[in-house]
Amino acid sequence: MLEKFIRVSKLWVIAAVMTVTSSKAQELLCEVNLVTDPKLQITTVDKDIIDNITNVVKEFMNNTRWTKDEFEIEERINCIIQLSIENIPSTGQYSGSIQINATRPVYNSNYTTTIFSFKDNNLDFRFDRNQILQYSPNQFRDNLTSILAFYAYMILGYDYDSFSLEGGTKYFEMAQQIVTLSQGGEGDGWRSNDSRKRNRFYLIDNALQQYFSPLRKVYYEYHRKGLDILYTDIAKGRNVILETLKELEPIQQSRPGSVNMQIFLSSKLNELKGLFSKAEMAEKNEIVALLKKLDPANGTKYEEILTA
Repeated sequence: MLEKFIRVSKLWVIAAVMTVTSSKAQELLCEVNLVTDPKLQITTVDKDIIDNITNVVKEFMNNTRWTKDEFEIEERINCIIQLSIENIPSTGQYSGSIQINATRPVYNSNYTTTIFSFKDNNLDFRFDRNQILQYSPNQFRDNLTSILAFYAYMILGYDYDSFSLEGGTKYFEMAQQIVTLSQGGEGDGWRSNDSRKRNRFYLIDNALQQYFSPLRKVYYEYHRKGLDILYTDIAKGRNVILETLKELEPIQQSRPGSVNMQIFLSSKLNELKGLFSKAEMAEKNEIVALLKKLDPANGTKYEEILTA
């Protein structure tokens, strides 16, 4: 029987001896949903193609080998992708948005925490019936393949960062390479002048900038040294989380509203409210004051910690 386990650095460290050999698996366990704007006049041809997209995307995300590491079935990273088709300019051409959510388990619990959640409003691609998506690291094939591969590596980067300090660097570099290769295409979201700094270019550019290294450190300390020890020492884990969040203040002061900070803080808002609602009042006051500085737009929501 496989007991509780956690992944440290690139691989999971198994906490007990397995009596049977487990099957190897790809890295992602991805659920894919596709919705269409009810106002769209969808032709029979488009309906047939749209019905095909979900299965093709799911197969691509779950069956592509994204790393050289060996994953057990239980180690796959859970994620959800929702494609929203809002416009069909011509047969086989689609545009809209894509929402990505990825989680990782917290040690010694059945709780999962969000590591990456983002809505990308620059989804535009061509898809033909029975099209096959194939990713090539050194080649731009089509916009949909590049977008999906980009987010696969962003998920991996943040997941690995949460288990070891800057452990996701190689995957962020792969995502950056996809951005570079895709800038010559017609799709939006790959260049610095697209979408007011809330696009794929800035997501990865910020992630690899030295100035944002404190955020990557926070990803590691928050999850590995904070959440993962709550089962054995909730007071210590909570204190680690409080102290490590303070390292984000310089980023907020010089890069207010940066997309990477927004992604992290919005994904942790409810989690932080639940965690600190049971803290002592002095600690509540300290965390609320800090979070209001880091995420002023949600200041009133953080104040709910004080009355919990």
